[in-house]
Amino acid sequence: MQIATRLIPCLDLMNGRVVKGTNFRNLRDMGDPVELAQLYQDEGADEIILLDISATNEARGTFFHKMEAIADTVSIPVGIGGGIRSIQDASDALSAGAEKVGVNSAAVANPEIITELSSRFGAQCVMISIDAARTESAWKVVVKSGTTDTEFDAVNWARQAAELGAGEVLLTSIDRDGTRDGYDLDLCKAVRENVDVPVIASGGAGSIEDVVNLYREQAADAALLAGILHDGTTTIGAIKQALIEDGQLVRTR
Repeated sequence: MQIATRLIPCLDLMNGRVVKGTNFRNLRDMGDPVELAQLYQDEGADEIILLDISATNEARGTFFHKMEAIADTVSIPVGIGGGIRSIQDASDALSAGAEKVGVNSAAVANPEIITELSSRFGAQCVMISIDAARTESAWKVVVKSGTTDTEFDAVNWARQAAELGAGEVLLTSIDRDGTRDGYDLDLCKAVRENVDVPVIASGGAGSIEDVVNLYREQAADAALLAGILHDGTTTIGAIKQALIEDGQLVRTR
């Protein structure tokens, strides 16, 4: 059965503003998160994901007030990640209006938190966020906003996280992030073939064709988009039209 595509703008948040960089570095200010969330909903986005990219490194909580402002503005689902370390953090995020929470560094340090979150809130609320960097023979997990290497194999970690109770995988290729060279289809396929939960592909979208190829190759269940939307290279509407013309099943509201 063909699954409808999902187009998900990603708002990377730092100091209350949306930023975008390359390979998690050289960040540029891209605008106000509430205004951008409203714009992308109007254009036809299926969801929004808000990532507080400095919360973990700064050892602080997530900017839940921004989550509240966005939830008050849009009606589409919003996920939040960055600095989620505990049941209380997740509860605060969901109370602020998030429909799901993403865990990354905290889950690598303590995998049991995935099961705890899933048992408390349901698997549909738990998204394992994996930042993966290619090595000679595999992909390794990197944590703390791409600053700290681990020995975790990204594919195996995705499988383990799903078995522990994660209901979705947000998979970011650090090597492709911000490069606009296209998604890492090999990475996406490797993870998707090894988990039984949806996979969101992130990192590398540079054109409409990159998104079309992602679905044509059946490499992921959803496409995360950032830079090409923020700078006006394309729009959600234009991408959806191209997907329709390619024969993909597109969600409408």
